[in-house]
Amino acid sequence: MPPKNRFAELLPEISAWRRDFHENPELLFEVHRTAARVAELLRGFGCDEVTEGIGKTGVVGVIKGKTDSRGRVIGLRADMDALPIFEATGLPYASKTPGKMHACGHDGHTAMLLGAAKYLAETRNFDGTTVLIFQPAEEGGGGGREMVNDGMMERWGIQEVYGMHNMPGIPVGQFSIRPGALMAAADQFDVVVTGKGGHAAKPHETIDTTLVAAQIVVAMQSIASRNVDPLKQVVVSICTFRTESEAYNVIPQTVLLRGTVRTMDPAVQDFVEARVKAIAEGTAAAFGASAKVDYQRGYPVTMNAPENTEHAVKVARAVSGQVDADTAPLMGAEDFSFMLNARPGAYIFLGNGDTAMVHHPAYNFDDNAIPFGSSWYAGMVEERMPAA
Repeated sequence: MPPKNRFAELLPEISAWRRDFHENPELLFEVHRTAARVAELLRGFGCDEVTEGIGKTGVVGVIKGKTDSRGRVIGLRADMDALPIFEATGLPYASKTPGKMHACGHDGHTAMLLGAAKYLAETRNFDGTTVLIFQPAEEGGGGGREMVNDGMMERWGIQEVYGMHNMPGIPVGQFSIRPGALMAAADQFDVVVTGKGGHAAKPHETIDTTLVAAQIVVAMQSIASRNVDPLKQVVVSICTFRTESEAYNVIPQTVLLRGTVRTMDPAVQDFVEARVKAIAEGTAAAFGASAKVDYQRGYPVTMNAPENTEHAVKVARAVSGQVDADTAPLMGAEDFSFMLNARPGAYIFLGNGDTAMVHHPAYNFDDNAIPFGSSWYAGMVEERMPAA
């Protein structure tokens, strides 16, 4: 039976798993209930191996094909964590935990990969080994990095790795992907501006850190507009401006700025980091103040290998016939990039229809996308490791 038909049959069961995850969201590495349920289901499917605690709270399942004449090993990844958001969907299966919500569809990703696991364990119509990767802490914790650092790729001999994310605004059943850079590197920085505080009525006796910090905010925008090639993608955003006082008549001694940098090219990333520091320090010095910059590298660029992208497109076309194979890159970030840095592979978007955007309190994963996503996961295994 073709995977798509089987997943249509399994849809009520997979949807029930998804809604259970949705009701019980967990953050970052604290996905203990979710990971335990994933491991329980994988064992129930008859996976050949289920290992917990990889990358702190990740789960890895192994399914061997009917044959293994070529020693091929393919990894499939889904993320499990939720977001610190108060849900506003009003759904009967809405989050039971105030302030925590599956607002990015990781409940759907986990459920779709579980559906693929059940199908692959039933059929085993492939020549090789499938490694199912259920990852914690995608939302800022770097769970993908932790699983890679835990030796996951070497331990299970993973040769290629594939992942998926739902995308509101794209019709359900349609896939989008591109070779090369798909999502941006995401860095962050703190700037502490120190001057000389004092009374607001006597500004001439102070070094006004609010004025200095405001100049830094404006000057930072010259990086994208005047320092970087206009054909290169870069975003520099100052998102926090915090003084040490809330009084109407106090010029503060210090001001804290926090921001993010998004880039698609490692050379641009290096350049922007240097410019952030130079602009902050130089602007502050010009006003007689000082600026201390703490710049932290975050998730790398999500880089799809061209050959693996072609395989992903082929399977997506077989599943639905609706594929945008040259979608525009996004300036959001994704820690599947750590796995793609460790092994060649590809990351693909699956339409979630006309819903609220991810990270919005009214977002909800569309269960009608499940047969397409599960079929793509299973199809990647059967395409890359066809039965001998």
